[in-house]
Amino acid sequence: MPRILPGQTDLYALTDSRLSLGRPLPVVAAALLDAGVRILQYREKKLKAGKMLEECRILRRMTQNAGACFIVNDHIDIAMLVGADGVHIGQDDLPVQEVRRLVGPEMIIGLSTHSPEQAVSALKAGADYIGVGPIFATQTKEDVVPPVGFEYLEWVARNVDLPFVAIGGIKEHNIAQVTARGARCCALVSELVGAPDIPAKVEAVRRAMRK
Repeated sequence: MPRILPGQTDLYALTDSRLSLGRPLPVVAAALLDAGVRILQYREKKLKAGKMLEECRILRRMTQNAGACFIVNDHIDIAMLVGADGVHIGQDDLPVQEVRRLVGPEMIIGLSTHSPEQAVSALKAGADYIGVGPIFATQTKEDVVPPVGFEYLEWVARNVDLPFVAIGGIKEHNIAQVTARGARCCALVSELVGAPDIPAKVEAVRRAMRK
C-alpha cells in the first residue's frame, strides 16, 4: 500500500459530489490523479453506506493504478472493507488508539486538530498525521469549527514532529500565505473538484504554492 503522507506530496484532494459540477466521481478522480495528485480522500456526507462502499471500491482501484494514497473520511468500516491506505477521523470520532485496534498497524490514521493541545494528544495517541485547520472559513462542512487562522499553523510547523496537512478554505489565491507559514501540504476541496478544468487548476495551485 502506498504510504504517502502529507509533506511527502504537496496536494491532498478531497471528494465532494455536491461541488463537482455534476460530473461522476470516477471522472473527477481520474482528472485529479492524472494531474499528479497523490493523496485522495473520499469524503461524502450525504450518501448511504452501500453507495459509499461502491464508490470507495472504484476509487481504491483507481488510486492503486495511479500509485496514489487512498484515504476514507470517518467510515472506518468502509476503509477496512476496501483495503484503503488510511482513514481520517475527527475529534468527536473514535479515539485514535481504538481505531488502531480495529485497522491494525499498517493503515494510516489521520486526525483533524484545531489547537496545540489536540496536536500534542494526536502525537501521543499514535496518529500518523494531523489535519491543521480550518485555516480560513469554509462552507464544505456543516459541522465546521471556527477558523484557527495562521497562529496554530505556525505553532504546528515549529513544534510538532508529525506530518500535517493544512485545510479549510484554501484556494489558489490564498495558498501562498499558507505555505509561507510552514505548510508543505495543503488540502483542497471545492477549488479542485469544482474547477471546470481540474488539471489546469491543479497546475495553477501548484504554481501559486511556489510563489
